[in-house]
Amino acid sequence: IPGLNTLGISLVRIDYAPYGLNPPHTHPRATEVLQVLHGSLYVGFVTSNPENRLISKVLYEGDVFVFPVGLIHFQFNVGKTPAVAFAALSSQNPGVITIANAVFGSNPPISDDVLAKAFQ
Repeated sequence: IPGLNTLGISLVRIDYAPYGLNPPHTHPRATEVLQVLHGSLYVGFVTSNPENRLISKVLYEGDVFVFPVGLIHFQFNVGKTPAVAFAALSSQNPGVITIANAVFGSNPPISDDVLAKAFQ
């Protein structure tokens, strides 16, 4: 949205297919506030070490959830119909790191020995 330029915020509309997933990812430079406009989403984030506690909830139309800056989080459409949400992020450049892509799709690849030991 051009009107947001230089304001230090971002806004995104996310359309989820039935049973669609926004996989575990993180925004290293932003907190995210998500509001469900249509459908229902199972959402959650994982707290930092050493607790690594999952904070999760099923959201319905009108519900809001906050993903703190830098924490791994996800959204999953638990419905048989499409879902729609808007997310606001507290940075013009929040960045995104999709965990599986970063760990298993790095270039050059992370050594299989390292991955095997890390994931047992």
